[in-house]
Amino acid sequence: MSAAADLLSVSPTRSPSLRLAGRSGKVSAWTFPELEGPVLLEVRRFADARGVFAETYSHRDFAALGIGDVFVQDNWSRSNSVGTVRGLHFQRPPHAQAKLVRVVRGRILDVAVDLRRSSPGFGRHVTVELAEDDGRMLYVPVGFAHGFCTLEPNSEVAYKVTDVYAPECDAGVAWDDPDLAIAWPVARDVAVLSEKDARLPRLAALEAPFA
Repeated sequence: MSAAADLLSVSPTRSPSLRLAGRSGKVSAWTFPELEGPVLLEVRRFADARGVFAETYSHRDFAALGIGDVFVQDNWSRSNSVGTVRGLHFQRPPHAQAKLVRVVRGRILDVAVDLRRSSPGFGRHVTVELAEDDGRMLYVPVGFAHGFCTLEPNSEVAYKVTDVYAPECDAGVAWDDPDLAIAWPVARDVAVLSEKDARLPRLAALEAPFA
């Protein structure tokens, strides 16, 4: 088992192990055995006296690992404070989005919550720590809500999405919903959120749009 497994935690009723799903080119893929969908990816980094180089995305290699999505938009955010929470977000069909998330500066706890009604993992989640220097990223498929909490100041997150932003399809779930039992690294009374995210409904009040 790779040392990548040390970075993973999932909901309390789930195993914290990772399973190597495959390698293609410079990319390794790790799956969460008890929650099908999200994939932790690790790209090879090349370091020398100048610094570091990495090929952060190759459609050929990702497709060979089962991620053949066509990404149509790149997004970026910078969060000034430790304990900033963004999420839990998703877009409803017909503009549902898969995401490929990585950190370009700082460190975050990244979270994906299963919103597929027919899934045995409905309402469960995976969390993984991503950092600027680890070469790792999280693939969040359609049918999941996504969010993160910053662990360092001025953390910057870049992510690819498979559909454009559509305000009429924009939706989310309360980050601190007790039914989700996510072990966030920040207390509710000190977390930094947008007004919009602070008003998101609990999962029980949400009509999940994913079968």
